[in-house]
Amino acid sequence: MKSVIKHSLFNKLTTLSFALIFLINIGVSAQNGDPVKGKELFNANCAACHKLDAKLIGPALANVADRRSNKWLKAWIKDNNALRATGDADAKAIFEEFNGMPMMTFPQLSEKDIDDLIAYTSVKPQEAVASTTAAAVDPRVAEGKQLFQANCAACHKLEAKLIGPALAHVADRRSKEWLHAWIKDNNALRATGDADAKAIFEQFNGMPMMAFPQLSTDDIDKIIAYTSYDEPKAVVAPLNAEASNIAKPKTSTTWMSVIIGLVLLSFIVWIYLKSNNGFLKIVATIFLLFGVAYAGFAALFEVGIDTDYQPIQPIQFSHKIHAGDNKIDCQYCHSSAKHSKTSGIPSLNVCMNCHKSIAEYNGPVTSDKDKAFYDGEIQKIYDAIGWDKANLVYKANYEQVPVKWVLVHNLADFAYFNHSQHVTVAGITCQTCHGPVQEMEEVKQFTKLTMGWCITCHKTTEVKLEGNGYYNAIHDQLSKKYGIQKVTEAQMGGLECGKCHY
Repeated sequence: MKSVIKHSLFNKLTTLSFALIFLINIGVSAQNGDPVKGKELFNANCAACHKLDAKLIGPALANVADRRSNKWLKAWIKDNNALRATGDADAKAIFEEFNGMPMMTFPQLSEKDIDDLIAYTSVKPQEAVASTTAAAVDPRVAEGKQLFQANCAACHKLEAKLIGPALAHVADRRSKEWLHAWIKDNNALRATGDADAKAIFEQFNGMPMMAFPQLSTDDIDKIIAYTSYDEPKAVVAPLNAEASNIAKPKTSTTWMSVIIGLVLLSFIVWIYLKSNNGFLKIVATIFLLFGVAYAGFAALFEVGIDTDYQPIQPIQFSHKIHAGDNKIDCQYCHSSAKHSKTSGIPSLNVCMNCHKSIAEYNGPVTSDKDKAFYDGEIQKIYDAIGWDKANLVYKANYEQVPVKWVLVHNLADFAYFNHSQHVTVAGITCQTCHGPVQEMEEVKQFTKLTMGWCITCHKTTEVKLEGNGYYNAIHDQLSKKYGIQKVTEAQMGGLECGKCHY
């Protein structure tokens, strides 16, 4: 009788322990979505049709968890068609609201992925903090800047020589009367025999400066005021390279999963040591084997996956400044992406198209990357190619050195990928595979780039048939075969092994 009571109590404790672990695991997965990973997933999967704060193709998604349950959102995201087929009223209403246009399904997203997405839509962005030490700018300085840009900027910069000399604080080197005479008509001033005017003319190889008789005395005073003004630089609070402008989660589900695993393992060991129940030992053994197998397979699936790989480059090239702030097209630098298999690494002569005249950085800075930092990175280009920025010429007999860039995105050797097929034919944007590079100070690998990731893209990406006569007959055949109007890459043969492995 004592043995029966003992085993009955033991079995109840066992059941209660497993139930507690199960509930903890559910609670962790439901409450600890990572908004940082959620932002990456949102940009890769949702941003083409949704914005957070405004309707795009689909509705705005900010705080969507306040309007729908977690369970409903997971069912909708994984397969909204299946959810609608169950007769769900909300699913049918959304389908009708958007004129019967079904949302793409995302069966590849795990429960954790969707929790991360929901977490991202639920957080409020933390604005970067900007500060300046300057008081209000004198209106005459602001007007002088406009006059400078309209009349002087083609040949002069403030801090460095361009075609003409640098003009910062030029009033400290010349009298105001002399500057007025020089700007109005430098030829007339030189004709008077003025020594400084003749010296400047000879220094610049007899190239006369344009005369500006249309500028009034007050206009010239405003330009001089602008050249004498030290414009403060905005200092932006540094943003974590990984987190961008959203908060990090307070807890880590990875560590919680490890803790749960250790608790479960300890419990199984305790069963072996304390229990005489053979059936319970068999169940514990099965749990242990499945747990080890799951952990082993999970580890194997991570082999060769380099998501978030972000090597240190020899030059800290900022895609945020170039592609984001200055809106430079990706293919200006990676020009072979639309013509060949590889996107190509731009040679330094491409950099020099702009940096012959841009020798210093004048944009926003952070506490860890100030103006001197960015100017130093530009200087690395000059040191490699042999550019004399003072005299605006390439150095004679200079031994150039290569810039040893570190490869970030590296597909397996047995996988064939052609950039031109995706960029030119399919019209795929760079961000689909590389993530929001226009927001990255330093580029990192954004997606997994696994075969499963590529297959999912082929299954969900529609082939652009409009305006391409090559696909007309194929579209007619596939429409009849599958009973559809829109064709995906998978239906065009995009899942055949030989397409990528041959």
